[in-house]
Amino acid sequence: MPPLALSIGEPAGIGPEILLRAWLARKEEALSPFYVLGDPSLIAARARNLGLDVPLVETSPDKAAALFADRLPVVPLNNRLGDTPGLPSGANAAGVIEAITRAVEDTLAGRAGGMVTCPIAKKPLYDAGFAFPGHTEYLGHLAAKATGKQALPVMMLAGPELRTVPVTVHIPLSEVPHRLTSELIEVTGRIVAHDLAFRFAIPEPRIAVAGLNPHAGEGGTMGRQDLEIITPAIAALRQDGIDTFGPLPSDTMFHETARAGFDAALCMYHDQALIPVKTLAFDETVNVTLGLPFIRTSPDHGTAFDIAGKGIARARSLIAAIRLGGRLAANNRETQA
Repeated sequence: MPPLALSIGEPAGIGPEILLRAWLARKEEALSPFYVLGDPSLIAARARNLGLDVPLVETSPDKAAALFADRLPVVPLNNRLGDTPGLPSGANAAGVIEAITRAVEDTLAGRAGGMVTCPIAKKPLYDAGFAFPGHTEYLGHLAAKATGKQALPVMMLAGPELRTVPVTVHIPLSEVPHRLTSELIEVTGRIVAHDLAFRFAIPEPRIAVAGLNPHAGEGGTMGRQDLEIITPAIAALRQDGIDTFGPLPSDTMFHETARAGFDAALCMYHDQALIPVKTLAFDETVNVTLGLPFIRTSPDHGTAFDIAGKGIARARSLIAAIRLGGRLAANNRETQA
């Protein structure tokens, strides 16, 4: 299987440190081979400054897997990156975007089995003219550009005990009732069911659907959205043969016994999905993008500028992202075969 392509992310954050630590843990964690799209001199300097014994080798994607056991393969970017831990700069934006773009290109071309992305910071990208709300939207744009087909990226947070998907994502809570539609729930549910079956190798996935209001609306006395928007969407998904049930009160659907009854939870807004999964396993939860024609995983945390370059960042979430990326890529390869 081809190696995973790992984009360096925001160089002023903890991305360079955690990718170094992930490579050091490659044997004990049985990680799939990966290569880094980044600036070799920056990565080497960060390793020296942190006292990490990581030999680097500049290479190409086709040679990375054979080198991975003994050296960290780095595929150099055309744009250099400045090494200023904790101090993000728009001057690095071109390199950050190039790393993401080339990881997508390598994955679609089969040079990589999937992509793993280190965290990015949006403001330096915005300052440099980046026209997308975030990482995921840019991946959707690249997928549509490459395939000629519109892609709807869906964010899943996958932990060892729980998988959750927010139907609405980065919008104010006050806007959720106005942006939530039966169609959006249906489309998201179909993508989740498809990727659980074909990438997570769950033949008949069970999807629990959270209500929007307390007590899932209490029969309409605490809001009508659960009756008028969510319930029809569940009926449509069930008509498609997808094992979907709800709407469920979100305060009682995430305890241990309830979690045993479903493979993923469809939630109505960002925090409803992210709080339970991050509470259960913050360091081992992975951000997975569904609905794309390629595998993409990422740590579930941000750039952590406050601890960048201090040698205290934990690589557990990135390690989990690499491990899951390798598993999904293997499943995807078997499905295609």
